[in-house]
Amino acid sequence: MGSSPYSPQFPDGPRARPLPTPSTPAGRDGLAAILARPSRTVVALDFDGTLAEIVPDPEQARAHRGAVPALARLAPKVASVAVVTGRPAGVAVRHGGFAGVGGLDHLVVLGHYGSERWDAVTGTVNTPAPPPGVAAVRAELPGFLDRIGAWQGTWIEEKGQAVAVHTRRASDPQAAFEALREPLATLASRHGLVLEPGRMVLELRPPGMDKGVALAEYVREVDARAVLYAGDDLGDLPAYAAVEKLRSDGIPGLLVCSGSTEVTELAERADLLLAGPSAVVEFLADLADHL
Repeated sequence: MGSSPYSPQFPDGPRARPLPTPSTPAGRDGLAAILARPSRTVVALDFDGTLAEIVPDPEQARAHRGAVPALARLAPKVASVAVVTGRPAGVAVRHGGFAGVGGLDHLVVLGHYGSERWDAVTGTVNTPAPPPGVAAVRAELPGFLDRIGAWQGTWIEEKGQAVAVHTRRASDPQAAFEALREPLATLASRHGLVLEPGRMVLELRPPGMDKGVALAEYVREVDARAVLYAGDDLGDLPAYAAVEKLRSDGIPGLLVCSGSTEVTELAERADLLLAGPSAVVEFLADLADHL
C-alpha cells in the first residue's frame, strides 16, 4: 500500500518542500528515474477524482484551481503530460481549462480511453465516429431504466464513444449501483459492449478501450524512459497494470493514488498515496520544482 496521505499546502513564498518518499522499491526507482531523466518522462493523469474533485453532477466538475498553474510549470520540463480520461477529449479540455495556456505545449488529452486525442500544440481534437453498439444503447437506455424501475435518482451521461449511468444522486447510491450492475452488463453484452464500473457510475463502452491501452501506446509513441501515472478509480487499474508491465520491460514507473474511501484497490497497489486532487496538484507543483 502507498505511503501516508500527502496533505497539500500552498505557501506564499518559494516552494522548498521535499518530495514524499514512495513506499515501494519500484516506486522509489520510478521517482528517481523521473528526477534523473525528466525529458524522457511521461506524466499521465486521470481527470475526475485526480485533477478535479468528484461532484454529484459530472458536468459541474472542474480542475482544481491549482492544476493548470502546476501543469504549466511541469510540462516544459518533461517529455509530455497526458491527461487520460474516459470523458470526451473536448469536455476534459473545457473542464480542465487547458486550452490557450502558456507552458502547456507538451500537454495532450487522451479522451475516451485514447480513442480521441487533443493536442495543446494544435488545439484540435481527433474524434472517430461513435461505434454502432453505443448508438443503440444510447437510444434504448432511457426506456430500459424506466422498465426496471431504476430511473428515479439515476442520470445518463452521453460520452460520444460510450454512455454512462450515474447513481450518486439516488436516495441510496450504492444500492442503486449494485441493482443496476447485472442488468446493465446484460444490456452491454447484447450490443457488443462491456460494462466498466466506477465510483457510483456504470459505463457501457466498446471492448478494447481502456486507460492501460491508451497509456502504453502513448509511452511507446514518445519513446519515454520513465512514467508516472496518477488515478483514483477502478477505471485506472488498467493503467496501473500498464505501468507494471513497463517496469518489467525496464522502464521505471511511479504509481500514484489520489486517495479515496470509496475505492481501495488502487491504494493497495500504489507506490504513493495522496489525499485527493489538492494533494495531487501540490505534488505536481513540487515535482516541477525538483526537476
